[in-house]
Amino acid sequence: MSLIFLPPLQKINSEIARNAGVELYVLRLDLMHPWVNGNKWFKLKYNLLEAKEKNFRTLLTFGGAYSNHIYATAAAGNLFGFGTIGVIRGEERLPLNPTLNFAVQQGMQLVYLNREMYRQRNTAALHEYLQQRFGEVFIIPEGGSNLNGVRGCTEIVSKAMPTAGYAYAFDHICVACGTATTLAGIALSLHQKQRAIAFPVLKNGAFLAQEIKSLLTNYLASGLPAPYSSPADWELVCDYHFGGYAKVNDELLLFNQQFTQQHGVPLDYVYTAKMFYGVMDLLKQGFFCKGDSLLLVHTGGLQGNVGIEERCIEI
Repeated sequence: MSLIFLPPLQKINSEIARNAGVELYVLRLDLMHPWVNGNKWFKLKYNLLEAKEKNFRTLLTFGGAYSNHIYATAAAGNLFGFGTIGVIRGEERLPLNPTLNFAVQQGMQLVYLNREMYRQRNTAALHEYLQQRFGEVFIIPEGGSNLNGVRGCTEIVSKAMPTAGYAYAFDHICVACGTATTLAGIALSLHQKQRAIAFPVLKNGAFLAQEIKSLLTNYLASGLPAPYSSPADWELVCDYHFGGYAKVNDELLLFNQQFTQQHGVPLDYVYTAKMFYGVMDLLKQGFFCKGDSLLLVHTGGLQGNVGIEERCIEI
């Protein structure tokens, strides 16, 4: 699995950061591969390896109509020789949006479940039904949120840096948070003097704290490799969801456009734009100490912008 490139590290020369006395860097996971990039690659990596080791030929996973995970799984399956099935939340809508159209072009078979049935996506009963319908398939949970996903995410900061050991130069590592898998993996990979800060993109995202604790506990009990025996400090900042998952307003649209123009870093609206907005706002508030160094993890997902911008235009 050598088709993925190491991500570049980019310094952000921001007046806001300078005024706060803070250094700001971005780990550009969005540039690792045209299709399989961001945190999605790290969450898929060990799932793909397990599927290969167990001689599965088909991957089955779950996601919404604009899912970055569906997009990446379809591409990864095509690249590494797996058939793929995407179980999509809700009814089929034609023509397909750009995300689902790409998935089909990559060979993914799409299956639609109504929202009530989709809520059972993590149950043994639904998995048994899917196995009966499609045969022997390797099931990856929505967003790659399992211990394989956590294992991959321990490598985001510890192994993806362009210079060995440079990960420990940062006081805070900031990341957007959806399922909490990425945050859990990052927290497990940091030195005890560092801190991971997650920005939930879901409304009322404080519930994710319990998810994070469970992932960390289960991972450390699993015997899977971990850089350290205990996670570094972490926290959730829940004030920058902009109304909920995939919700966008004019303020976020404008921020995204201006940030891209000023710094040459495109952001996706669902995850990274909200996290970057939150970091810049916290810098203005003096949340960080002078002399701090921040690493912002760009988790990819840029292909979803097309669909969101189309929806904003329609509104």
